[in-house]
Amino acid sequence: MEPIAVLAGTPVDTRMGVDVLSAAGLSGASFPISPDPREQTAFQISSPAEKRRTALDILDRAQAQGCRKAFVYCNSLSASVDFDALARETGMQIVTPLHVYRDLAPRYRSLAFIAANAQGLAGIERVLLDANPALDTLSAGALPVVLAIEAGLPPDELVERHHLAELCDWFADCGMEALVLGCTHFPYFKEALARRTSLPLIDPAAEMLELLRTP
Repeated sequence: MEPIAVLAGTPVDTRMGVDVLSAAGLSGASFPISPDPREQTAFQISSPAEKRRTALDILDRAQAQGCRKAFVYCNSLSASVDFDALARETGMQIVTPLHVYRDLAPRYRSLAFIAANAQGLAGIERVLLDANPALDTLSAGALPVVLAIEAGLPPDELVERHHLAELCDWFADCGMEALVLGCTHFPYFKEALARRTSLPLIDPAAEMLELLRTP
């Protein structure tokens, strides 16, 4: 089976991406960008030239290992690197969460979204509003939640400690129709949070897989 390159911010979310592919019967090869979330945030605010060089080097290594497709399992990384341009340059099919959000936005009048950092929030907002300029949005950055996931804090304890149910209550009270889990770490606590909120939770992974299966 031809491997699919999995690019993500850290080894943890890269492994999560490989697991998503494996559960769908696909083979993934890991290519983390940074060793931890703080260094990944630093990478995302580095110069466009540096980010392009780093991503292109990884994609070149992936192609050398037989990968013709890439699965970018990181929202904030997707927002900070022009993967559409890199797809044209390398000839690879590169799927990111932002491709899903373009299709998602016209289905709603209002959406909340959370991400690892402001880089992710800005990228998601840009894509959503480009696809649906009339969309109302609310958002929050939550790097401490990512750090807690990387540290292995149990999902139920994480939801309680970081007041995620209360955050969902606020989003719902403000009229948001659903919450986008705008960081690929966040499905880690999706079930625990779903038990504590009636707000629909949106994970882009399933639709990303459908895009990968499209020639």
